[in-house]
Amino acid sequence: MDERTQQETGATGHSPRAEGTDSATEAFVAHRNLLFTVAYEMLGSASDAEDVLQETWLRWADIDQDTVRDPRAFLVRITTRQALTRLRTLRRRKESYVGPWLPEPLLTAPDVAEDIELADSVSMAMLLVLETLAPTERAVFVLREVFDLGYEEIAQAVDKTPATVRQIAHRARAHVAARRPREVVSPAQSRSALTAFQQTVESGDLQRLLDTIAPDVVLLTDGGGIVRAALEPVVGAEKVAGVLSRLASASLHPAQINGYPALILRTGDAIESVLAVRIEDGLITGLYAVRNPEKLSRIDRETAVGR
Repeated sequence: MDERTQQETGATGHSPRAEGTDSATEAFVAHRNLLFTVAYEMLGSASDAEDVLQETWLRWADIDQDTVRDPRAFLVRITTRQALTRLRTLRRRKESYVGPWLPEPLLTAPDVAEDIELADSVSMAMLLVLETLAPTERAVFVLREVFDLGYEEIAQAVDKTPATVRQIAHRARAHVAARRPREVVSPAQSRSALTAFQQTVESGDLQRLLDTIAPDVVLLTDGGGIVRAALEPVVGAEKVAGVLSRLASASLHPAQINGYPALILRTGDAIESVLAVRIEDGLITGLYAVRNPEKLSRIDRETAVGR
């Protein structure tokens, strides 16, 4: 058990609850990656997802375990309700955010990419699509489409009837389908496109760079009002290429971010930004540059996600 989990579960060895045989602790630790992923996909923020997990643990620890038939479903229900509460608060906070808001990037293990559906669900592109859903729609979509929960289980988590949940799921599915990338890009395709992109950026060859990005490519930069970043989306190949040409002298490092290949830009030992991409038909159609230092604190270590 890692130090963070010990803090969250109270597993310090000084109370009966903390013992390794404690059923509440065992169940929470067993499903922790799942619960974090549920919260993260609903919030787009790892730090807020961690806070949701702490709140989930506090409520879970007070439950009489003998009354729980399905710990996984029960924990997902608590997590979903806590995430919904926090999501509504976050939406108000985002209204006053300086410049474009992007999800907090995660350094993920290579095996995440092997689960295509999981990788797609935590990708920057998908998280931005999920941002366009209402809170309950987002919860229903995540629980149904990503984690394959039944309508009865979801209904208990969002305090709706199963019939209503079916309607919400249908509406959310159509909404996402109209906005998500038309095709799921394999890790190999992503690596190939990103490698070509990195080489052209480093070469400073503007024409070659233009050949790797779509004519209507969009660049979003998230500085959070803390560091320099474009306050509006940069749209169009020539404008985006002009911005990217300034990176020719940057130190670019390939990494696995949110399940897909991405680039980490470093200045010395410091991480300056994380650059994720959206690829369609072999071209980069979206670039997401997270520069807000408050969102880069986890990039030096892998974050486990699962379902």
